[in-house]
Amino acid sequence: MTYDQNFTVTQPTRIRFGSGSVADLGNMVQEFGGTKVFLVVDPGLKGTNLVEKITAPLKAAAIPFKIYDKIDPEPGLSLADKGCTLAKKFGADCVVGAGGGSAMDVAKAISILLTNGGKAEKYLGLGKIKKAGVPKIMVPTTAGTGAEVTFTAVFINEKTKSKGGMNGDPLYPEAVILDPVLTVSLPPHVTAFTGIDAFTHAIEAFVSTQSHYISDMYALEAMDLIYQNLGKAYANGDNLKARSNMLMGSLLGGKALATAGVGLVHAMAYPLGGMFGIPHGLANAVLLPYVIDYNILGAPEKYAVVADLMECDGEGLGAKDAARGVVDAIYQLNMEVGIPGSLEALGIAKDKIPEMAEIALTVTRPVENNPRKPSLDDVIGIYNSAMYGWD
Repeated sequence: MTYDQNFTVTQPTRIRFGSGSVADLGNMVQEFGGTKVFLVVDPGLKGTNLVEKITAPLKAAAIPFKIYDKIDPEPGLSLADKGCTLAKKFGADCVVGAGGGSAMDVAKAISILLTNGGKAEKYLGLGKIKKAGVPKIMVPTTAGTGAEVTFTAVFINEKTKSKGGMNGDPLYPEAVILDPVLTVSLPPHVTAFTGIDAFTHAIEAFVSTQSHYISDMYALEAMDLIYQNLGKAYANGDNLKARSNMLMGSLLGGKALATAGVGLVHAMAYPLGGMFGIPHGLANAVLLPYVIDYNILGAPEKYAVVADLMECDGEGLGAKDAARGVVDAIYQLNMEVGIPGSLEALGIAKDKIPEMAEIALTVTRPVENNPRKPSLDDVIGIYNSAMYGWD
């Protein structure tokens, strides 16, 4: 590890962690000066008792709120625009995002639009947000996205059918409440692909060309927590210790990606979401072993560290050979938690691969962060490898 690197770390989000901590939501809103809450809720929460658990502390504090639950798994920019219109009409001065990454991304964007004005499309890219938003508090109910501590909100641009992000420090939430109890009812399949998504954040940040001592610290702890606990949470959703460890792993994975960025897995997952509506975490999970197999040449020593963390048998092997154990270990973990082994299983047509590859290479920041610089033919080759999977 090199300690004389130049890097900047911004970590403005207040973190409240622990079972039952959602009860503090009302007090937290008031601490940030909020008097009317616009509550962006993942539609997957409807029909569960989670909405009541989240609104109960607002009711107890006599804080008016309006629920906005028209959120898609892969949200379009129009959802942020519509939400802003509703929030403004309601007179909201605080936004709460509850659910998975989609709800939190929409909530972050609405906060920014309330103070900056204009349409969401205007803010796609890096550094285009000039003003801080109204206070925004995130309440994740999945252990996967890390969106609660990142400066990014990702959307599908309905005009271009492409996927892209708003990026800038004003998008960092002011606070997050991480209550493991809220994740207990998460279905096994969602537990699986959100968990592998969080692992993807951590491992891509660890091998990123922008990685540094602090991001590596977050990434390694995140990978260890997720690898040791995902199977347990998948097998028994009531295992609160495993749920707590997964939620912490997701948080640390989010911090790792916020400080070092992600890589080619994310770039290649974007077309799967934009063109086919595949949930982001599931797309990442399916692609992860294939991209690592390609990437090893660019960062064998770092992947060898991950191999050791994942308890792969690399004794007596050089870094490159030891690193290949990661590919097998992740592929096996995917199989254990029901993640499909191929793009074909997701319904992706092989003749779309060239178009997908061209789109992936336009996701410039993750491509630039990747430890191996891919050509168009390289990306096509990875998609082809993932098309039918390995035996």
